[in-house]
Amino acid sequence: MKYDIFGGTLPAVEITLDKGEGIYTQSGGMAWMTDDIAMETNTKGGIFKGLARSFSGDSMFMATYTANKDNERITFSAATPGEIRPITIDSAHEYIAQKGAFLCAENGVNLKSVFTKSFGAGLVGGEGFVLQELSGNGTAFLELDGSLKEIELAPGERVKVDSGNVAFFEKSVSYTVETVKGFKNIFFGGEGLFLTVLTGPGKVWLQTVSISELAAKIRKYIPTNNN
Repeated sequence: MKYDIFGGTLPAVEITLDKGEGIYTQSGGMAWMTDDIAMETNTKGGIFKGLARSFSGDSMFMATYTANKDNERITFSAATPGEIRPITIDSAHEYIAQKGAFLCAENGVNLKSVFTKSFGAGLVGGEGFVLQELSGNGTAFLELDGSLKEIELAPGERVKVDSGNVAFFEKSVSYTVETVKGFKNIFFGGEGLFLTVLTGPGKVWLQTVSISELAAKIRKYIPTNNN
């Protein structure tokens, strides 16, 4: 498999497959492809895994694309301005990503939903309740918002992040949700009630845009019909 990421802040990835090679994405995630690629729609792992994925912002069904001859090309495009980030996954490199980050992956990559340890904190914390775990072997592509900042955390080192700005992190990094302290901070600080706390060791990638906050700001300028 070969790939080319293009498009600047509105990116897409073109993947070149040889005969028998395949890649999968959520249903409806493909932009265009050449003629000799076969498509198969399934739940990829069974009905229960499909239902779990639907909670993380992905489709219950996945589409697998397999090349019938060499040098077939397929393109997947991002839905929002930002970056498409390729990550190589093996037993020593597994990742947790924000919900909805998964774009596509080779067939050897496993995708499943994971939950924060605290149901209540994750539920009211918004972005952090359901996440996506990537394991197995192969290359995956993540669709991320804005620009990325990579931080390497030492053992026990912590960073506090607005939940919508968490892009993805190594599985060795622990993840919790912390309540903002102080009456004035809660009601006038503008950061909400909760922050995500990431604790090392491991690398984390933070994104400069929170898509939920961006949507909230745009919503104020959308005309409404009050009749």
